[in-house]
Amino acid sequence: MGNASTGFFVTFSLLAGVVGVVSAISGINHIWSWTSQSLPSAASIATLAWTLTLLAMGFAWKEIELQIRNARLKTMEAFLIILSVTQLLYIIAIHGAAAYNIYT
Repeated sequence: MGNASTGFFVTFSLLAGVVGVVSAISGINHIWSWTSQSLPSAASIATLAWTLTLLAMGFAWKEIELQIRNARLKTMEAFLIILSVTQLLYIIAIHGAAAYNIYT
């Protein structure tokens, strides 16, 4: 199926995916209520999801370096690398809204 880091890569990818879904739910709740009280939970869970995604991305880079993987793993690695950049933009948007203090 893959190399020595495949198990860690898949485990942390699944964990990052679950925490990412929780981050999306928290972000939707923050947009729905749009108060300064909902911002810390949305920002903290988004940062946690991004951190787990970066950890999984590290294992993806390790798999790319070892070069023993199939097409499904290559696809999962590509999606994870794109997801890490997308989550960074999400965190920047959350903190950007807090920096401008646009809450009423």
